Amino acid sequence: MIQLLRAAWYRLSLYLPVILMGLLALGTYWLVRSTPLLTQPGHVAVARHEPDYFLHKFSVKTFDGDGRLKSEVLGTHARHYPDTDTLEIDLARIRLIDAGGRLTTATANRALTNGDGSEVQLFGNARVVREPMVSKAAKSQPRLEFRSEFLHAFTDTERVKSNKPVEIVRGRDTFTADAMDFDNLERVLQLDGRVKGVLVPDAFK
Repeated sequence: MIQLLRAAWYRLSLYLPVILMGLLALGTYWLVRSTPLLTQPGHVAVARHEPDYFLHKFSVKTFDGDGRLKSEVLGTHARHYPDTDTLEIDLARIRLIDAGGRLTTATANRALTNGDGSEVQLFGNARVVREPMVSKAAKSQPRLEFRSEFLHAFTDTERVKSNKPVEIVRGRDTFTADAMDFDNLERVLQLDGRVKGVLVPDAFK
């Protein structure tokens, strides 16, 4: 009897690794089938419009390859939104200096810039000011200022647009309109809607 039990145990021990491997495979299969998926196949999580970092009483400067200041952005608070790669700034002040050293400033209650800073939207008490300059033809250009509740500035193409009422002050000349599109490179100002202007003769400037 003892010999029979020993023979049976010996035969069982030969097949025991195979049986254990089979049970392990069945267990693994059951575990995979029973575990809920974290995300459905092909499902892409929708990015929420929530800031991923904040700035407080900040100043950010950029420089060109020769170390000259190109721009400076200041504000009391700022929030970056990764889904749109935009930066929202409270009490914004922006300074831009071109290759010729000409200064342009932009201020507003709130500003919204894209990732590379090529577009800036200004909301509330928006102002864009180009300081007096001398053109390449040695012609003096007076101070130029745009005022509105909304201004959309394109820094790369040097354009300023608005679909809101605007006031433009060029030296002592003033213009008002319901909308505008100013192209600084082409030196073209387009005013739409109710347009009014006051031109001061050179003798009185």
